[in-house]
Amino acid sequence: MTFARASWCAIWMVRFMSQHSSLRAAAGSTGAKRSVLKRFERVALLKERGQWQTGDRVTGLRKTKPPE
Repeated sequence: MTFARASWCAIWMVRFMSQHSSLRAAAGSTGAKRSVLKRFERVALLKERGQWQTGDRVTGLRKTKPPE
């Protein structure tokens, strides 16, 4: 793909493709409580509970519920 074609495609996508209204709001602006934690949040929570030690693998972590 040439540079001219790539830039034309990018301009077309920005100008003519629409976005669903539910995706327009910034993340976290709804105020709803998240039910899924990110990996670093899960590790921190498991450390607090004493279920994760430094040096343990960060893949395959046990399921954790967000703190109330």
